Amino acid sequence: MSKIPLGLSPRLYNEDLAPAEHRKWGTYSLFAMWMSDVHSLGGYTFAAGLFALGLGAWQVFLALIVGIFIVYFLVNLSGYAGQKTGVPFPVISRISFGTFGANLPALIRAIVAIAWYGIQTWLASRAVIVLLLQIWPGLKFMTTNDFLGESTLGWLAFLVVWALQLLLLRNGMETIRKYQEWAGPAIWAVLLVLVFYILAKAGWNVSFTLPGGDARWGIWQAFFAAVSLTIAYFSTLMLNFCDFARFAPTKQAVRRGNLWGLPVNFIAFSVVSVIVTTGTFQVYGEHIYDPVDIVGRIGNVWVILLGAVTFIVATLGINVVANFVSPAYDLANLYPKKIDFKTGGLISAIIAILITPWNLFNSPVAVNLFLGGLGALLGPLFGIIMIDYYVLRKQHVDVMGLFREDGHYTYSRGWNPKALVSFLIAAIISLVLALVPGFGAFSAFSWPIGAVIGAVIHYLLSRNDTSLQAAVTAAIASENENELPLP
Repeated sequence: MSKIPLGLSPRLYNEDLAPAEHRKWGTYSLFAMWMSDVHSLGGYTFAAGLFALGLGAWQVFLALIVGIFIVYFLVNLSGYAGQKTGVPFPVISRISFGTFGANLPALIRAIVAIAWYGIQTWLASRAVIVLLLQIWPGLKFMTTNDFLGESTLGWLAFLVVWALQLLLLRNGMETIRKYQEWAGPAIWAVLLVLVFYILAKAGWNVSFTLPGGDARWGIWQAFFAAVSLTIAYFSTLMLNFCDFARFAPTKQAVRRGNLWGLPVNFIAFSVVSVIVTTGTFQVYGEHIYDPVDIVGRIGNVWVILLGAVTFIVATLGINVVANFVSPAYDLANLYPKKIDFKTGGLISAIIAILITPWNLFNSPVAVNLFLGGLGALLGPLFGIIMIDYYVLRKQHVDVMGLFREDGHYTYSRGWNPKALVSFLIAAIISLVLALVPGFGAFSAFSWPIGAVIGAVIHYLLSRNDTSLQAAVTAAIASENENELPLP
């Protein structure tokens, strides 16, 4: 570990958590990052899955457009905070939750990320198995045994994908940036080939009517549920997008990267995924929602090879962006003196093996209650952190004070009781809406409801807080001092 600047605490500071010195994530880098996040198996099936709510084609696309523009606005809030302060999510959380209280939102985000990191790694390994069995059918004997819920070939494929992701860790965020910049466009190229193949096989005539469900609580509830689900789909990265925006050179780069990466790219990708899904009905007589299955039916070993590699690249992209960077910083925040970004990432990856993610994914109880419940907690965290930064403090923060144990962000032994109370109330409501069957009509809205309630309660509890006002005054003085011209 490097030398710690005078006055800063080794329990709060290391180079990876400190304000970013190198700002290389420009508009294209952030655009490519969003491509990697969107271009995944989950992103592919998301738009088509909204038809199950009982909506028609134009209603689904309108809901996607409304939802993604709301996401764009909210992501900009997180991004601007990261770009201005230069610090990652767990450090920004110290502003509202306290220097040590920030470990609460950091750990919640880390647990969600590590669980999905393991699951996404395992899902990518499925493509590896398909590829290996097509090339070497004799390996099928390695799929018949069982060790902790997975076969020998399954374990080998999982560990290969797991190791590939660790390679992206070797130079930290700079390697990740370079990977995203070619992975996103490469996936687009392969996907467009798949589009033209399906359209040609379908005679360039497809119907945009997908099988859906009934609008159980009415068409308007289904429409707004689709909007809310679009927001919830991005809720994890929405919370910690500052982990990437902290490396952006300007606020304009953040805004432009988000514009191209979210509304433009997401809508285009959704349209393409629906076209391919509807086209499969013309070609195969059924709607196929899994692109791995579509590629497998083409029957050409080179196409299967290209498809498998593409799906692996896509999954590595979203896994690194959504589920690797966050816990690496979050765990570093727990013990900065001993854990840096790379060590935090390695710990996350090891935990992802130990939880045997295939068993987690195959358990509806675990996915719906554990991960669904934790996901519902992200809304209150977002609402509290953003209302604190933008409304209560009006973006005035003494950044270096976030690394001191006896400063304006210490509160009560490093914890802010007001933020904790706000979070607990909003979290209970979010969990009830998300998990209790009797509130099924509201379950899709648990994230926005939790975010609004958390923000409102925190504002009401903190608006007359004299210590907060003193922190803002000190931050303004510090900003003015830093802006003084040199003699």
